[in-house]
Amino acid sequence: KTSGRSREYARTTPRARSRNRAKMSQGVTPEMQNFLEEEKRKAMFNEVVSKLADVCFDKCVTRPADSLDRYESACLSNCALRYLETGQVIMQRIGRMNQ
Repeated sequence: KTSGRSREYARTTPRARSRNRAKMSQGVTPEMQNFLEEEKRKAMFNEVVSKLADVCFDKCVTRPADSLDRYESACLSNCALRYLETGQVIMQRIGRMNQ
């Protein structure tokens, strides 16, 4: 026969159990947890911006120079906009799937 605690443990997901173990073992305060989550969001944002810059630059800039020509400038703007819009659509679909 399993105890109440064992049944509760069995109902949680492996990811939730891992997060709970990490929090308990580290004794993370709510303030520290908020700080860490904010830093994680910043890191993810920086990663997206870096990826966007790499993808769009490779696609739009054929020969680097001191300045961008009209085609390159328009291409970079359109590329960045499409990249961000695509990310929004993906996040919305993931959100709907999780509901």
